[in-house]
Amino acid sequence: MQRETEAGQQFDSQDSKPSNHAAQDAKSPRKHWLVPVIVLLVVAGLLISGILSRVWHRATLRTEAAQMAVPAVSVVLPKGIGPALEIVLPGDVQPFITSPIYSRTDGYVKKWYVDIGAHVKKGQLLVVIETPEVDQQLQQSRSNLLTAQANLKLAETTRNRYLGLLESHAVSQQDADNAVGTYNADKAIVEADRANVQQFEVLQSFEKIYAPFDGLITARNIDIGDLVNSGNTGNVKTDLFHLAQTDKLRVFVNVPEQYSRGAQPGLNAEVTLAEFPGRRFTGTLVRTAEAINLVTRTLPVEVDVDNPTGTLLTGSYAEVHLKLPGQTSAYFIPANTLIFRSEGLQLAIVKDGKIVLTPVTAGHDLGNAIEIVAGLNADDHVVVNPSDSIVSGQAVKIVQATLPGDSK
Repeated sequence: MQRETEAGQQFDSQDSKPSNHAAQDAKSPRKHWLVPVIVLLVVAGLLISGILSRVWHRATLRTEAAQMAVPAVSVVLPKGIGPALEIVLPGDVQPFITSPIYSRTDGYVKKWYVDIGAHVKKGQLLVVIETPEVDQQLQQSRSNLLTAQANLKLAETTRNRYLGLLESHAVSQQDADNAVGTYNADKAIVEADRANVQQFEVLQSFEKIYAPFDGLITARNIDIGDLVNSGNTGNVKTDLFHLAQTDKLRVFVNVPEQYSRGAQPGLNAEVTLAEFPGRRFTGTLVRTAEAINLVTRTLPVEVDVDNPTGTLLTGSYAEVHLKLPGQTSAYFIPANTLIFRSEGLQLAIVKDGKIVLTPVTAGHDLGNAIEIVAGLNADDHVVVNPSDSIVSGQAVKIVQATLPGDSK
């Protein structure tokens, strides 16, 4: 019985081994096809991810290329001029009245009474000149006058006597006429000698030179003992003094031709000088030449400035600020926005992201800014420093915009 039992167990154990082999054989085909599928999926995933990455990079490059193909521009908004346009021009400060004081007679300087910087009044004595020659000529003329008067008196007596005798026919008519003619000739000689005396008296009065008006002595060119000549001679003329009236000054300005229409008498002006920083002196444009200078192409104008305390010095260099009437439809733009082509003066204006080349008409040129009187609106975006190849319809993008207040 024990042997049978052992034999049965051996038999059962032998039967169980083939069944395990069969299960293992059933699982092995699955393993064979599962691994390739996983590998295939991994490879497919790698391929798909690579393709997608390339597609994404290509799309990005296309977008960047498209963006880079659109040029970036800076624009500026026009600045309105307003009711008045201020221009600054160089001016020459001169006295309201200036006069060189000459001698009207020949002689030597005896004494002078004023020096440079002296304020004098009208009629004040400036210098005394010794004129010995004039004095002698005056004395001689007076003697000649006395002689002529004596001759005239004798001729008058003779004439009266002859006329009386003529009534009684004691003398001939010819003798009476001769007496009358002699009297008339002597009378003319007396008048000539008297005029000659008056002339030398006037020359003698020029020994003393007086100030012709209130003013400031700006130059003295004589000293005691100097020989001076009459101002009307052909010799070299040297003024004894130079007198200037400085309580009111004239500032002469040359206005460019393009501003000449606005420079009219009555226009207010302000004068500034380097020696008075931050200070402005009020003046008025009083007159113009009403003609353009052919050499400078400017209009000479005069601005008068009150100077009661003598603050401003004559001969100074000044800057004159003129506020000319402006055009409400005109604008200022930077000079670097202009395009010069055969079609004329143009501006590149950005509208809806595209360039529009617009012809314009320029007005006043201020150097760094240009006045545009036609073809421009207040809300136009004008391209700064446009390229030479810019054309209408070209797409652009704005990277910087300047406000109107900063456009000048």
